[in-house]
Amino acid sequence: MTSAIRNAIAVLAATVGMTVLLAGCASKGQPTAQYDFGPLPQPQAKAGAAIGAIIVADIVGPAALDTERMQYRLLYADARQSRPYAYNQWTATPFQLMTQRMKAQIAQAGVKVLSTTDAAASPTVLRMEVNDFAQNFDSATSSSGIVNLRASLFRNHKLVDQKTFARSSAAPSPDAAGGARALADATDAVTADVLAWLAALPPQ
Repeated sequence: MTSAIRNAIAVLAATVGMTVLLAGCASKGQPTAQYDFGPLPQPQAKAGAAIGAIIVADIVGPAALDTERMQYRLLYADARQSRPYAYNQWTATPFQLMTQRMKAQIAQAGVKVLSTTDAAASPTVLRMEVNDFAQNFDSATSSSGIVNLRASLFRNHKLVDQKTFARSSAAPSPDAAGGARALADATDAVTADVLAWLAALPPQ
């Protein structure tokens, strides 16, 4: 066997070995877990007769929350820093998850929920803007899901009323799974508050 052939075999063996090594390292990486808000809770009290048909616009908010990345804050370390989870994310952005969840629960309460494309069907529009949506850690073992949003109701393009709603729910575990559960619960609680507010407003 010539030295040229032996060198070629050695290079090939080294290349194959490196490929196997890299594949092994990649396979050991922790897979990404994806979370949503889970099943809908039990239906709220029926409020459809008091509210009627309503257009629910897609929820909006800060650009920092317009991402599938799950984030948290360590209030005991630096409350001004938002940190992303490395191997956990939402199945959609928080705004999309909240819009879907709140529309479903409002409809579940007996309200006729319309989209912005149905503008001719109802003069009443509900717009919501998120101020805060976060998992906040008070300590290394204790956290809560915080939801804060401002709701505005318009009729015939005129503002009827506006109110800010805030809810907090304790996370059952100090991790992404606990945060997802807490933020879903806080969103459900805010939805119940918004429904009660809408039902109490003067009819159109």
